Amino acid sequence: MFDVAVIEDPAAAEVSLDPVRARLLAELAEPSSATMLAARVGLARQKVNYHLRALEAHGLVRPVEERRWGGLVERRLIASASSYVVSPAALGEAANDPARASDRLSARYLIALAARVVREVAELVRRSTEQAKQLATLSIDTEVRFRSPAERAAFSHELTTAITTLVARYHDESAPGGRAHRLVVVAHPLPGEAG
Repeated sequence: MFDVAVIEDPAAAEVSLDPVRARLLAELAEPSSATMLAARVGLARQKVNYHLRALEAHGLVRPVEERRWGGLVERRLIASASSYVVSPAALGEAANDPARASDRLSARYLIALAARVVREVAELVRRSTEQAKQLATLSIDTEVRFRSPAERAAFSHELTTAITTLVARYHDESAPGGRAHRLVVVAHPLPGEAG
C-alpha cells in the first residue's frame, strides 16, 4: 500500500469523490470484506459490493484474500493507498495553470503552482515506477512566525536573494547530461491563524 496515490484519470476521480466510496476507501486501510464493511457503514452488503466493484475497476482497491464458506466466496479487499490526491490532470484543459495567472503574488497563483507540482510529480512517479527507478526529490517544510509585516518583507527579500544567488551558482544551461529541476518556494499563513 502506498502512503499517497495521485488520481489522474477523470473517471477514477469521479468514482473516488462519491461520499460513500470515499468512506469505503477510508475504511479499507485494513483488509475487509463487503459484509464487514456493510456493518460498519450501515449499508446493505449488495450496495457495498456495487461500490467496491467500481473502486476496484479503477485500481483504488485491490483484493488481498479469498475465503470459501461452503458455496460462497468472501473476498477481502484493501485500499491501494493510505490517502489519495486528485491531480489537476484529471480536469484536462480546465486544470489550473500558473501561466494563466495575472497576479503572481496572489493566493490563487500559489494554488496554481501547487497544482502544477502535483501534476508534474505524479507523472514523474508514474514513469519511475514503470521503469523501477527511484525518483530523487527534495522537500523542505517548516514554519516561521514573523514579529511584524516589516520582518516578513525583510525575510522575503533575503530568501529571494539567497535563492537567486544559489541558482546562479549552480545553474548551467549547457551542462552535458544535466537535468533541469523545478524549484518552488511558497509561504502562506497557517490555516486558522489570524492575519
